Amino acid sequence: MDTNTFIKGLWKDNPVFVQVLGMCPTLAVTNSATNAMAMGLATAFVLIMSSTLVSLLRNFIPKQVRIATFILIIATFVTVAEYLIQAISIDIHKALGAFIALIVVNCVILGRAEAFASKNSVGKSILDAAGMGVGFTFALLCLGAVREILGSGTFFEYQVFGHGYEPWVLMILPGGGFFTLGAWLLLFNYMKERKAAKMQEISA
Repeated sequence: MDTNTFIKGLWKDNPVFVQVLGMCPTLAVTNSATNAMAMGLATAFVLIMSSTLVSLLRNFIPKQVRIATFILIIATFVTVAEYLIQAISIDIHKALGAFIALIVVNCVILGRAEAFASKNSVGKSILDAAGMGVGFTFALLCLGAVREILGSGTFFEYQVFGHGYEPWVLMILPGGGFFTLGAWLLLFNYMKERKAAKMQEISA
């Protein structure tokens, strides 16, 4: 099993912190950890299922209509994901709103279908999609956790601070999403540069 194919989506090629893709749901639905987790898992489900099917059909899809076919496949699994979320929790479905349907145009999913699944075996495509899906979910959860803890004083709706805590309302507003994303990108890039510097010292 090629574990590097899976691991790269978690860290080296993380969809949000490295490739800076899927910014619409990243900023819009991460005002709570619950919403972030739900959107991340829904996206991961669509990513894995669509990559699997694209890989299975890669030799049968004409090149002239491959993008349209990929979008059709992705839209089918987005519909499935939306019905599953609605069946599990009406409240989460309402909170995510139109952003569930917008998974169809998420650059992460279409990009992996075109760049990887359409050119590789089913096994590798599943590993790649799973890694990217988990990496995307991890990134959304990082934002959602910080914004909910600081903005509401809760984590997954459980009280973290005492009743005297004054929430930073800004953190659950759109501005808080940009601020939190910027802070995470700064930290992530600092850690990467520090690791690269250490590797250079070792090689020298």
